[in-house]
Amino acid sequence: MSGTQRHTEPLDVHLIAVRDTAAGPEVLLSRRAGDVYAPGCWHLVSGHLDGPWEDMVTALVREAREESGVVIDPADVRAAVTVHHRAPAGDTRIGVFFEVKRWEGTPEVMEHHVCDAMGWFPFDALPEPMVAYCRAGLDAYRAGVRMAVHFQEPDDPIAYDPSADRLVLVLEPAVRGALPEQEVRAFAEQAVGRITAWTDVSWAREESRVWRAAGAEGGEWYVKIHQNDRFHQREVAALRSWVPGLGAAVPRLVAADPALRAVVLTAVGGRTLHGAVHPPEQQRLIFHRIGQLAAAIHEGAPPRPAADALPLGKLERHLAGALPHLGPGDEEFVRATADSAAGLAPLPTVPTHGDFQLRNLRWDASADALYVIDFERSEDGPAVRDFVRLSDAWHGRPDLFQAVMDGYGRPFTPEEEAQLTVLSVLDAVSGISYGTAHGDPELVERGLRTLARLRTEQHP
Repeated sequence: MSGTQRHTEPLDVHLIAVRDTAAGPEVLLSRRAGDVYAPGCWHLVSGHLDGPWEDMVTALVREAREESGVVIDPADVRAAVTVHHRAPAGDTRIGVFFEVKRWEGTPEVMEHHVCDAMGWFPFDALPEPMVAYCRAGLDAYRAGVRMAVHFQEPDDPIAYDPSADRLVLVLEPAVRGALPEQEVRAFAEQAVGRITAWTDVSWAREESRVWRAAGAEGGEWYVKIHQNDRFHQREVAALRSWVPGLGAAVPRLVAADPALRAVVLTAVGGRTLHGAVHPPEQQRLIFHRIGQLAAAIHEGAPPRPAADALPLGKLERHLAGALPHLGPGDEEFVRATADSAAGLAPLPTVPTHGDFQLRNLRWDASADALYVIDFERSEDGPAVRDFVRLSDAWHGRPDLFQAVMDGYGRPFTPEEEAQLTVLSVLDAVSGISYGTAHGDPELVERGLRTLARLRTEQHP
């Protein structure tokens, strides 16, 4: 034993009663009053165990009934987070916070001598003043961890103060994947302040790492770790140069760390168009806006001299990986298309998104606004590069293709159409090969669909 005194700390139980509303989840809070600790401050329904014969869940059910009048079935109690707390006066305790989403009765003030108000509050608009200990438990709960330390200093206020936030999240192996590493969290909080909730929104691929981060004082950002230095440099360069010219349609770069390959971005609105279903008329409107956005991207900088030859260097390697999935005649079609590239004239170079597809496009119907994200594949190239993956979205819908062209402001030239075919074949083979090697069936299927479509267009 390294110390001379054993801990004999009291145990608190705290009720995180959550109800869902149209505007989002809300938590039940009560305001302390009278001759109690932290009068005038908001707190969760909570209390102590009534001696060694009472367990934590029984105590929570009892306290909820005594303080708010609701009846909770012990089977509906869920463990949320445990907080080791030290008050400014130096007293320490263990707080066990429980989530409950079902009960009987309507919460109301039952102990008027220690509580003068009770109400529901959105997690993003918690009332002030709030007991710092309670706020620490809620912040840890929203961050998705099971354990936290909240040791206040002697001069700290009892009420929550962002400048004296002592919350330290303790990670478990089971939840490490849900949060960025400590270095990334520290970098993000240096940029935007305290973050109380991390949501992993990564695409279902091993190298994709993106989190949505909610700030303690409101606000939302995205924290992204690039899979390699090249993608990091491409996205940062684009976000610092021509992308801001797109205005509100794109996220803004808040901070970048090349050593971590991490960026913090402002959030944009809307929902992804990947898999979304809209009425035909609205689809045409959306695709018209997509064409307009593509034109704005390609006009982000003056065009430069014609680009180099088409990227055929990796064809053999990608073709070898894709061959087991190709149908009769596919290999011959791929090689013939690649051979035709030798006779194509190079096209002018403009800024391109590089991964311009429905997955990276977001539509907000209420704001009538279209957004584009993910510039890690951005580079200068022929404008038709950005229609390679998008073309799959208008297949079989000539009205959507026409909507894109109307929004773009001009049709493709014959030279662009020829290059679009070659680039689409190369992208299809690359996608099949990569998807096979990395367990991504969507990429494989899209590549096969593209080859079938192009072969049909070549030989109706």
